[in-house]
Amino acid sequence: MYKMTANNLTVKDSSVHGMGLFSTMDHKEGQIITIISGELIDADECVKREDEGNVYIFYKDEDEYIDASNHSQLRYLNHSCNYNCDIDEDENGNLILFAATDIRSGEELTIDYGYDEIYDYCSCSDCGNKSEQNDTK
Repeated sequence: MYKMTANNLTVKDSSVHGMGLFSTMDHKEGQIITIISGELIDADECVKREDEGNVYIFYKDEDEYIDASNHSQLRYLNHSCNYNCDIDEDENGNLILFAATDIRSGEELTIDYGYDEIYDYCSCSDCGNKSEQNDTK
């Protein structure tokens, strides 16, 4: 089993997909887990990098994105329709990963990637339902 640990996060085998990001401590709903760091890029660069593949980019606003592909842990944050984390901007303009629900130590951290195509590839029943809804639009 592969495992990488730093601060309050660890990367190890995931039951969701491949490797996953896990918490090594309890988090209460609303608590900040980590600041999302990486290279700040514009929309054009975001599209270019996504077309090249194998990237992990976070949406900040219409003109700014954070490419966290080189971040040793955040790139293992998996999608789930039953996610337990969300992303927001703090008062200093930093993107933060925070607990959307209470999270127990050892639990995998997940977010809803929020783009339509993800529901075509996700195998959970909630994603399947979203994919069917998108097909009927």
